Amino acid sequence: MSKLRTTLRTARHDVRALLRDDTGAATAEYAIATMAAVAFASLLVVIMRSDEVRGILTDLIRRALTVE
Repeated sequence: MSKLRTTLRTARHDVRALLRDDTGAATAEYAIATMAAVAFASLLVVIMRSDEVRGILTDLIRRALTVE
């Protein structure tokens, strides 16, 4: 029985040490932020490719460059 208790105590200690260890947490945060940026960029690409938005931007640029 003593051997089992020692093994369980060691296992609990190892699990607690693993749960407290935050090695790689910053890397995971950067990965999540990068994935969010890529998703946002993809959404912008889809929006910018639409004919309506393209027309609005073209009209805006024409009006800005027109000299009256």
